[in-house]
Amino acid sequence: MRFDPPLQPGTLVRRYKRFLADIVTADGTELTLHCPNTGAMLGCSDPGSRVWYSTSDNPKRKYAHTLEIVETAGQNVGVHPGRANALVAEALAAGKIAELTQWPVWHAEAPVPDEAGRFDFGLGRLPDKAAIDCYVEVKSVTLCDEDGVGAFPDARSERALRHVQALARRVAAGQQAALLFCVQHTGVQRVCCATHIHPEYSAAVHEASAAGVEILAYGTRVSSAELAIDVALPFFHD
Repeated sequence: MRFDPPLQPGTLVRRYKRFLADIVTADGTELTLHCPNTGAMLGCSDPGSRVWYSTSDNPKRKYAHTLEIVETAGQNVGVHPGRANALVAEALAAGKIAELTQWPVWHAEAPVPDEAGRFDFGLGRLPDKAAIDCYVEVKSVTLCDEDGVGAFPDARSERALRHVQALARRVAAGQQAALLFCVQHTGVQRVCCATHIHPEYSAAVHEASAAGVEILAYGTRVSSAELAIDVALPFFHD
């Protein structure tokens, strides 16, 4: 995913009200950006951090600029969780996710069978959207400790909990399912669940894995020019 035009740099003043961030641009202009990340953004919202932002030409937007990347401890972090699905879509199309290449056809926003809600992707071998063999849910990882361990979530998430439980039910129904952690932090070397933040989610992922849900983690190149999934990372249960 290339940014066209490339992202612009600035310095973070503060992130507040969950959806807003104030920055100072390279030429000293003060801007308020839309912050699309509703999580805690632990470790990537410190005032004074170098940031990069995108600009929309949509005249209907209240805030034309969007916070995209924050530099922390010399590493770049993609803080726009909505980019994760686009990154995975590109990787699926390019055959970069080895564990999922057996299904050449994929559809975004696949309805959860017999339940409310949607999974991020439905994979299959036929173009028919009803012929789905594997369901995939994507989660964006931005939390990283000093040892290079990435963890999800960075705040309690009942929505994420429901998703992993729904994946387990698909496996129980005889289908296949995968939980894919898209790591948008260049310092992460391996991934686990943040048990200290949301123990119920961690337990649900462990149970889902034991039931047959495939747990995957992939790292991402993060720069002001592009984002791209580029390497498989180990996942472990803490």
